[in-house]
Amino acid sequence: MPELTHFDGNGRARMVDVGAKPETERLARARGKVHMQPETLALIRAGGLAKGDVLGVAQTAGIMAAKRTAELIPMCHLLLLDEVGLDFHLDEEQGVVEIEARVRNRGRTGVEMEALTAVSVAALTIYDMCKAVDRGMVITEVRLVEKSGGKSGNYIREGERQWPES
Repeated sequence: MPELTHFDGNGRARMVDVGAKPETERLARARGKVHMQPETLALIRAGGLAKGDVLGVAQTAGIMAAKRTAELIPMCHLLLLDEVGLDFHLDEEQGVVEIEARVRNRGRTGVEMEALTAVSVAALTIYDMCKAVDRGMVITEVRLVEKSGGKSGNYIREGERQWPES
């Protein structure tokens, strides 16, 4: 079983030294869902909420969050990101907004936390912008679906449907 890397020999938290690692192309994709009343999702699609363009604001919030991950997660490295993108898929019948974030860079450590942070903050932004009409929303299934690059190689979560590239 792999070892936890963010602890020293005495069990104290530490930031991993990545200085000697080679730079490689890194990619991570994460997803999450916001469940809501179908009527709330219809308002999002129609632009009928008082706070404005919910998905546009959530996209901006997700991008900003990815860039600030190192400020939020104590042991994350400050990374230069080459790309951050968010897509939203709406299932009006089920009342679900599914969010996907893609983060890419060339560096010494992965961008999984940046992708997960982007999805999480985008979901929280959707909640914030819609809570006046639907306080029962639930954020679920925030997860890593793919990562590539680095010593540990590639990872693809089984059972994830592929989305068309944007």
